[in-house]
Amino acid sequence: MAATAGGRRGSAPRGAAGRRRPRAQVAGAEGRPRAAARRPTDEEVSSDSEPESPSLKKRRREAAAEEEVEETPQEKKLRLAKLYLEQLRQHEEERAAAEEETPPADLIGDRLKEDVLEQKGRLQRLVAKDVQAPDPSSIRVLRGHQLPVTCLVISPDDRFIFSASKDGSLIKWEVASGKRLCVVPGGKKGTEERHMGHASHVLCMAISSDGKYLATGDRNKLIMSWDAATCKRLHIFTGHRDAVSGLSFRKGTHQLYSASHDRCVKVWNVAENAYVETLFGHQDVITGLDSLSRECCVTAGGRDGTVRLWKIPEESQLVFCGHQGSIDCIQLINEEHMVSGADDGSVALWGLTKKKPLALARQAHGMQEAQGLQQPYWISAVAALRNSDLLATGSHSASVKLWKCGEGFRKLEHLWDIPLVGFVNSLKFSSAGDFLVAGVGQEHRLGRWWRIKEAKNSICIIPLQRKAAAPSAEGPNSS
Repeated sequence: MAATAGGRRGSAPRGAAGRRRPRAQVAGAEGRPRAAARRPTDEEVSSDSEPESPSLKKRRREAAAEEEVEETPQEKKLRLAKLYLEQLRQHEEERAAAEEETPPADLIGDRLKEDVLEQKGRLQRLVAKDVQAPDPSSIRVLRGHQLPVTCLVISPDDRFIFSASKDGSLIKWEVASGKRLCVVPGGKKGTEERHMGHASHVLCMAISSDGKYLATGDRNKLIMSWDAATCKRLHIFTGHRDAVSGLSFRKGTHQLYSASHDRCVKVWNVAENAYVETLFGHQDVITGLDSLSRECCVTAGGRDGTVRLWKIPEESQLVFCGHQGSIDCIQLINEEHMVSGADDGSVALWGLTKKKPLALARQAHGMQEAQGLQQPYWISAVAALRNSDLLATGSHSASVKLWKCGEGFRKLEHLWDIPLVGFVNSLKFSSAGDFLVAGVGQEHRLGRWWRIKEAKNSICIIPLQRKAAAPSAEGPNSS
C-alpha cells in the first residue's frame, strides 16, 4: 500500500521547448538548433608562433567547458567508476600500510563485492555465533545525568559517546577513560535563546557519518545542531508542532531526517541550516526513526500499528503491519532489513519487500505483573550491529538481551542476557562491534508509567568478547 503526496514539485523540464532560443540559430536537419555565429576566421587560423588573443583563450575555455557538459551518461558513469576505483585502491593500500599487512591480491575486487552486497541489503557478517556471554563485572557505569538517560550515539570512530537526558543536559564521554569531556547543562523552559542547551526533555539524537555534526531533539519541539568536536551549538531548527522523537543523518551526507509526535517527518540540511520538506502519513505519534545511505528513512508509528518506509525523492511511502501494540523503537540492520520493538513485548524482523514481519518474537523479555494483571515487558530499545546478524533489545526486565538473526532474517534466536537494572531507553553497538552501550534510567524515556528506584540514571558500556575463531565471512543471505 503506497501513498503518494503530490502537488509539491514543479512539472518536469520539457527540454529545448522550455529554453529561450538565440535569435541567430536555425533548425538543422535533425531538428536541433545550429549555431549560426561562427568564430572569426582570423582567430581560427592564428599562427602557433603568435600569442593567442584573450578573446580566443576565453572561447577555447568555453568550448572545453561545453564538451564537459555534453558528456554522455555512459561516459559520466565510466569516469566516476574510475575515480571510485582509484580512491578505493588508495584507501586499501593506506589501511594495509597502517596495519603493516600485505594487501590481498584482489583487495579491490573483494571490497567491491562487499559494497555491492551492502547496497543491495544482502551483506550479513555472521558474527553472532562468536559472541561470548558478557561478564557482568566488566560492565562500566558512567554517571553524570541527574534524570533518566533517554538517548545516546557513538562517534563513527568509536572514541566518544554522546548522551542526553530528561534533565535537558548533553554530555560527551571518552570511551577509553570514561571521562566527561564536555557537559552542556539543561536550562529552564523559555531560556533556549539565552541558554546554550535544551530546556526540556531531550528525546533523540543523531551524529553525521563524518562525525562533524550532532543533532538533538526535545519535547519542546526544537532540534539543535552542534559541532561534535567542541559541543558548541550551531543552530536551532523550528517547525515541528510537538515533541521531536526521532533523528537520523543520511549516511555520507549532512541531510537530517526528523520525526515528531505531530505525526510528520521533516527533512533538513544541517550544513546550510536549511529546511527541505515535510512528509505526512502516520495516524499517531511517531516514536522512532532511522536511515542509512539511501535517500529514504524508516519510522515507527506508535499506536497506529505501522512501520513506514519513506521514499524521499518519490514522495511515497510503504506501510508495514505486524505488531499488536504501540511500536516504540526501530533500527535498520542493512539497506533491506530492519528490527522494531513494541509495548506488546514483541520484537519483529522486517524485509522491505514484505508487508508482514519475516520473524516475530512475542514476549521477548517475558511477563510482568502490573496492577494484578500479567503483561509483557515493553520493548523500549532495539539495536543492530550494521550489516551483521547480531541484535540487542532493552526493556525494564532487569536485562539486555542479545539475539542472532537466522539465515534470510527469517528467525530470531536468543543468545544471552546481560543483567541491567532500570529502563533501557537507548542501545547502540560500536562500529567495530566490540562493545554495546546502554542508556539507562529510572523511568521510560517517553513517560512516567513506572519508576524503578534502585536503578541508576547512567551510561553502561558492555564489552563484547568473541571466541578465538575469526568471524565467518560475509555472504549474500537475504530474503
